[in-house]
Amino acid sequence: MSATQDIKPADTVGIGREASEKQSRKEAARSDALGFDPSAPLLEVEDLHVEFRTREGVAHAINGASFSLSEGETLGILGESGSGKSVTAQAIMGILDSPPAFVTGGQVRLRGVDLLTLPEESRRLVRADRVAMVFQDALSSLNPVFTVGHQLAEPFRIHRGYSKQEARKEAASLLDLVGIPAASGRVHDYPHQFSGGMRQRVMIAMALALDPDVLIADEPTTALDVTVQAQIMKLLADLQAERNMGLILITHDMGVVADVADKICVMYAGRIVERADVHSTYGNPAHPYTKALLESIPRVDLKGQQLATIEGLPPNLTRLPDGCSFEPRCSWARERCRVDDPPLYDVGAGRQSACHYYEEVLGS
Repeated sequence: MSATQDIKPADTVGIGREASEKQSRKEAARSDALGFDPSAPLLEVEDLHVEFRTREGVAHAINGASFSLSEGETLGILGESGSGKSVTAQAIMGILDSPPAFVTGGQVRLRGVDLLTLPEESRRLVRADRVAMVFQDALSSLNPVFTVGHQLAEPFRIHRGYSKQEARKEAASLLDLVGIPAASGRVHDYPHQFSGGMRQRVMIAMALALDPDVLIADEPTTALDVTVQAQIMKLLADLQAERNMGLILITHDMGVVADVADKICVMYAGRIVERADVHSTYGNPAHPYTKALLESIPRVDLKGQQLATIEGLPPNLTRLPDGCSFEPRCSWARERCRVDDPPLYDVGAGRQSACHYYEEVLGS
């Protein structure tokens, strides 16, 4: 089978009824152990604040981010580099380096349990088992001195108590699941023996090893060509549909999530400036920053026209302005924007925008 062929997860081995029933029993056991409520919302992030305390000052990386995620739903978190997307994901996972990072406020509730209040040992049990993450740089995330089979087998041995042989068998099944040909042989290969797209598939397999409820994909298609990007996005969508996972897709490329996301959160300077369903966001954005991002996407129907750009740079997070953080770069900005930081206004059914003049943006 060619490496570029699409793989249907339902066609792979090792995902039969017996395996599903076995996983269901494990699901019930771990829910009882940490007090998760199956009837509670899958994931709720409420008023999250994160800061980095450095010699240059305190960088306010996340400033009151709030969103929710349901089973089988895809949430796209968009924004330029430095907007707080990855820090939000790391806060959910509990992998922020502290110091210098500190979560100073908010809640991250998974099935009703606030992960921020759990002791570190419990957070470690939640990682991979309940919430897993696909990192953007697969080559640096994989250990170069161990085979991919060894690294894929490790979660099963540590978290499930599998024997070495059982864990290796599961590793081969995972490689098969994510569409890597000759999986039983490739478990013996090292990361450098895989192409960029295949390494990213290995990272996805590793994240899926313990069948998490929430999968966070942080820039999963960075540095991949467009054909491989499409394959990776289709793979994530297929796996999510099969397992009914909640998926958080972090990216700066609005074109990547257009076909897969159900709802969008746009971040700028550590806060969410627009929150809406994907069709509303792309059809009629309610914030100047979202509109500018959309206008910067190359379009085949606008061949020969100059692409729009967003002038200036994001603000220094150690010296955030008093008013709207986007004001220095915004064509709608007025005097009020320089002194009055806009809240998230309700601009429609399930839509919010942090812009004083959202009506004008919607009507433009």
